[in-house]
Amino acid sequence: NGLKLKEGRFRLDIRKKFFIVRVVRHWDRLPMKVVAAPSLEGFKARLDEALSSLI
Repeated sequence: NGLKLKEGRFRLDIRKKFFIVRVVRHWDRLPMKVVAAPSLEGFKARLDEALSSLI
């Protein structure tokens, strides 16, 4: 997708448990259709659709 986040490298293992560090890879793998949703409701609907296609 066009809104990728940059995954940082940290020396401390404790930072690996931070929310943003755990979420970056998952966010970057989302299709552009999901990321570019015009509203929160649209994002949720598109995310459900994308995740259901993985099962």
